[in-house]
Amino acid sequence: MIKKNLFTLFLFVISLINTGTLQAQITNFQCEHLINPIGIDVLSPRFSWKMNSGEKGDKQSAYQIQVGIDSIALANGKDSGVVWDSGKKKSDQMLVRYNGEKLHDFTRYYWTVACWDKKGKKIKSPVISSFETAGIYPYSWPCHWISDGNSMDYKPAPYFRKTVQVNKNIQSARAYVAAAGLYELYINGEKVDNRLLDPMYTRFDRRNLYATLDITGYLNEGENTIGVLLGNGWYNHQSTAVWDFHKAPWRDRPKFMAEIKVMYANGSTDSFITDEKWKTTDSPVIFNSIYTAEHYDARKEIQGWNTNKTDISGWKNAVICQAPSSNIRSQQLHPIRVTDTFQPAKIDYRSDSCVIYHFPKNIAGITKVEIQGTEGTILRIKHGERLKDDGSLEMTNIDYHYRPTDDSDPFQTDILILSGKKDIFSPKFNYKGFQYVEIKSSQPINWNDLKLTALELHSDIPAVGDIHSSNPIINKIWAATNNSYLSNLFGYPTDCPQREKNGWTGDAHIAIETGLYNFDGITVYEKWLADFRDEQKDDGTLPNIVPTSGWGYNWANGPDWTSAVAIIPWEIYRFYGDTTLLSQMYGNIKRYVDLITSKSPEYTTDWGLGDWVPVKTKSNKELTSSLYYYTDVLILAKAARLFGKTPDATYYFDLSEKIKQAINRKFLNKETGIYSLGSQTELAAPLFWGIVPEELKAKVADNLYKKVEATGFHLDVGLLGSKVLLDALTQNGYAEAAYKIASQETYPSWGWWMVNGMTTLSENWRLDVLRDASLNHIMFGEIGAWLYKGLGGIYPDENYPGFKQIILKPNFVEGLEHFKAQHESPYGNIISYWERKGNNIQYEVTIPANCTAILYLPENVKTKNKIVKLESGHHKMRW
Repeated sequence: MIKKNLFTLFLFVISLINTGTLQAQITNFQCEHLINPIGIDVLSPRFSWKMNSGEKGDKQSAYQIQVGIDSIALANGKDSGVVWDSGKKKSDQMLVRYNGEKLHDFTRYYWTVACWDKKGKKIKSPVISSFETAGIYPYSWPCHWISDGNSMDYKPAPYFRKTVQVNKNIQSARAYVAAAGLYELYINGEKVDNRLLDPMYTRFDRRNLYATLDITGYLNEGENTIGVLLGNGWYNHQSTAVWDFHKAPWRDRPKFMAEIKVMYANGSTDSFITDEKWKTTDSPVIFNSIYTAEHYDARKEIQGWNTNKTDISGWKNAVICQAPSSNIRSQQLHPIRVTDTFQPAKIDYRSDSCVIYHFPKNIAGITKVEIQGTEGTILRIKHGERLKDDGSLEMTNIDYHYRPTDDSDPFQTDILILSGKKDIFSPKFNYKGFQYVEIKSSQPINWNDLKLTALELHSDIPAVGDIHSSNPIINKIWAATNNSYLSNLFGYPTDCPQREKNGWTGDAHIAIETGLYNFDGITVYEKWLADFRDEQKDDGTLPNIVPTSGWGYNWANGPDWTSAVAIIPWEIYRFYGDTTLLSQMYGNIKRYVDLITSKSPEYTTDWGLGDWVPVKTKSNKELTSSLYYYTDVLILAKAARLFGKTPDATYYFDLSEKIKQAINRKFLNKETGIYSLGSQTELAAPLFWGIVPEELKAKVADNLYKKVEATGFHLDVGLLGSKVLLDALTQNGYAEAAYKIASQETYPSWGWWMVNGMTTLSENWRLDVLRDASLNHIMFGEIGAWLYKGLGGIYPDENYPGFKQIILKPNFVEGLEHFKAQHESPYGNIISYWERKGNNIQYEVTIPANCTAILYLPENVKTKNKIVKLESGHHKMRW
């Protein structure tokens, strides 16, 4: 009887699924774009959620948010402890700011959402989410910044420790840790959390970040030992390279401050802070550089240094020192972690003192060495991206800008001095870009006694996109693009993980759509644009790398690069529907635009770096820089309109029109439809950025098509052209040509890299050059976004941002049998899938609840209705 009832229930559920009448649910609760964050320091945090519904056309008609300090009362619908009740708001909004009584410091709050569907039926979430405040900014920290008192040129990394007494039943405990440099926190010998390279890099003399760590499970009743290992990071850059970070105005010996708060079951609290009573000594990390490598003398290890079992009578007191800045902010973004591990795919035993390990892909990260050898043996562990013809490691493509003063700090080369016991070494304050590792030993060694593992590192942001097609090369390009994007995300977007590790503004804005289609990166970009605010000068000038030691204000910082200040906030707004970053950056964008205008009385500008690393044809720099100037002004005008700044909107829309006219007057031959000399970049960029007169778009696009046809559908562009070429063709009726370029397998092309075995993207279309030749660069990464747009057809609509209304423009190109693009938007999962069925195309699309879509069908689809409006739900069509 029971089995029969279960079977009946199963049939009922299946029936509900098939008829699309499953109960709607509220899911994906986030606060400040994070799940249950701790350490919030803002007065009005943002709440967001999603609505899942099996009913077509379903949408949220109203919502109600409740925030309180009693999770049980909140779950039971009681008012006890409620600090904000939004009341029932008739709105389809799913991103809402807190608007209740003032939040208290160091308090855990709980929140829940109820929604009403399109029929007015209430959907109550069974989930109670939470967020926890730290010291609401500005907060007066009771602790001191401490260091070991050594000079900034002193090499060994310092240990710190303090023993504290906890004699009550612990309910919860938090550690709030800020560092100028990098740190690792230990309690009773155990490392707290799995984050690495913490905190994130900032302009240290203007803003410092602290992390909030849950240490409840690390403390015991009784005596507890707190240990900290402190590294240099970007704060005390001892390596010398062309960017002068060793001359940074903030440079000093690393320092940190920490406050540990313990909450007891009886309601009382304890606080332990950094002061001069902490003890410090040298660690076995005898040198560390974020740029080059780490050196470790295992003979100097202090067993149990971070436990209460070690004699510290020889340790000295810590030194109280000045704070690096007065601006201490909570670090609210996904931390850097080990995201994958790799064993060698091949081991080349070259001699009893040299071995080379081949790993299956190029990564950013570190290696872990496990070995037992003769005491005093020195291992030099060198990391590189490619091999010479003789099989030895090639470094010339990545050490080009390094300027060592001696041979004590070799590039990307860890140094391990063995203790004679079993040694396990992995760098704590460095990362590298590599696929091959060469280990040389100071004396013969049995390589069977050594185990080497590669650990992949990057900001551990969630994936939100997926691409799959019938063409293996396209799939490899997408994967390689993502590998390069993640390899260059370490709390800020970088250009490469080996030679520079710099936050080049141009590389970042070129790849912003690729990043946002594939990953939930808003927290990283909000942090990085705060770095822009720290770096911008009063006259509006920005450097070309952010953060910077002061280098980059006088070269390559024109609008083609530093338009990141406008483009990235705008793209965040388009993809998330969140105005926060755009609002925060409004004044910065305005100052930068006004600076360009002051330098450009004729409304065009030659200020910039140009179409960097082209295949062969050099494009007009004044044209490309002026296009970015126009783009920045247009974004500023749209932002002004969005924020109700009517005088600004009027002025900047008018200015954008003047720039457009000036560009067309100077560079467009209206008779021929050619811009400048008609390179691929010079034709594609005006089309992409929207300055071509409507009546000439077809002519300019036809010229672009003829240009790529003449090259056998190979690209002839640099960085700026790689952003616009595929999109300009696709959006103007030449998607087939764009696909031929994208899937090309001979030089120069993305596919040619894949044919040559690359697992990341290169900095140069050629692979045999030594300069501008990093093999793990994101600068040519726009193709990752184009796959979603040009083939899957998924676009955000800036008039309904966050994919509230989705624009669908799929292209069913020849050469593909099927293609699928999937993107988890702020409202839910968007899926665009098409497949050839004989002579027909079957198209399926999934639209999240609370959204609509407009489907624009390509010309080769034989149907009367070329524009179709779609409600939420799953749709299947065939032509």
